[in-house]
Amino acid sequence: MRKLYHRRQIATALGTGTIVALAGPGMLPARAADKSVIIGINLPLTGADADASTRIKYGAEMAIEEANAKGGVAGYKLETIVLDDATATAGQYDPAQAALNTKKFAANPKVVALVGPAMSGSGKAMSPILSEADMATITPASTNPDITDPKFAGQFRPKGKAVYFRTVTTDAYQGPNMANFMRDQLKVKSVYILDDSGAYGVGMANLYEQQAKKIGMKVLGHDQLNPKEADYTTILTKIKQLNPDALYYGGVAQAGIKLAKQAYEVIPKMIKAGGDGMQGGDVLKGVGFPAVAGWYVTIASPHKTEDPALADWVARYQKRFGVAPSDYAVTAYGAAQIIIDSIKRVAESGKEVNRSNVRDAIQAAKVNTLQGEVSFDKNGDMISKVISVFQVTHDPNHPEDDVIHQYKYIGVAPESPVG
Repeated sequence: MRKLYHRRQIATALGTGTIVALAGPGMLPARAADKSVIIGINLPLTGADADASTRIKYGAEMAIEEANAKGGVAGYKLETIVLDDATATAGQYDPAQAALNTKKFAANPKVVALVGPAMSGSGKAMSPILSEADMATITPASTNPDITDPKFAGQFRPKGKAVYFRTVTTDAYQGPNMANFMRDQLKVKSVYILDDSGAYGVGMANLYEQQAKKIGMKVLGHDQLNPKEADYTTILTKIKQLNPDALYYGGVAQAGIKLAKQAYEVIPKMIKAGGDGMQGGDVLKGVGFPAVAGWYVTIASPHKTEDPALADWVARYQKRFGVAPSDYAVTAYGAAQIIIDSIKRVAESGKEVNRSNVRDAIQAAKVNTLQGEVSFDKNGDMISKVISVFQVTHDPNHPEDDVIHQYKYIGVAPESPVG
């Protein structure tokens, strides 16, 4: 892992991760506080989604750094352990590694809560372990609805309490609302659907398909891609022959980058769309222009990085880390803010600052974040349900992996279709 911290920060290797007392100019030195707690961060920081996940990590770290700069939280210094849930074998996130990481976090009593994961496949592996440990995580990017669906509580939270919280909404809205947008705004009447066989991609594609059929779009087929395969031209040639108005892809960057490159060669004029797995610097760099231009994508949160009210925050983020923040960097910052606020409320109540009490405080949280007030229902889902739509539009005045300027904001996807 790249060293990403200032000289004055304290870092000690811990297994495959890094423990860091986040500090910087003007911040508390580690020896100044007798009490500390750890916020874990679990993300795929290598492999196909490394760029997007690193921006997410920076968002969480920025909130923690700022809290320490103000003297810590109710007498506690905040430290982090960062673990990578991607593996070389998978080439992207790996649910087995995510499970192993979660066990490492759970084994350390100073870890009171986590930020992450980015991917729903990791989330499905992590959630039962978190439940057994009574430890909450707040995901700034994982959107598969099954993890927080009470129908699957026995599988994903066997101890009963919600442990998987979100600062994004779920694919129960992201997939269907994009179908609404494509029918109403793009006038799509027929579509071919692909997914990448992962938990997120399958769930997203299936929910999109259900809504597409419900609102009268003709689904000409639905196939799965193997992320490890290099050549998708056979399925793309089949799609070309069927001549749908659009292609919709549910999945993340590993298959998505290859798909976008090859689709540009085989079906260059067809409307192409996907979810938040296709929104990130990894995709922009991996596909490149002009092949990536024109893709429509969604994210499961409000679009905030171009909000004038956040201009100072965006500038500080970019100065601190050297890259533009993504909207999921904003939701990660919010996730960390909520954990920090929860630690503060527990400490000030006189209760022990432990993972069970912090979990209870997160459940009851109502925190004003950069994306607005965030609170959770009894299952851990965020009350707000906003889906934002973008189109990749090349802006030569900015770096080609600039997620703010290369993804042009279109608007909010309609929750209900017109007509």
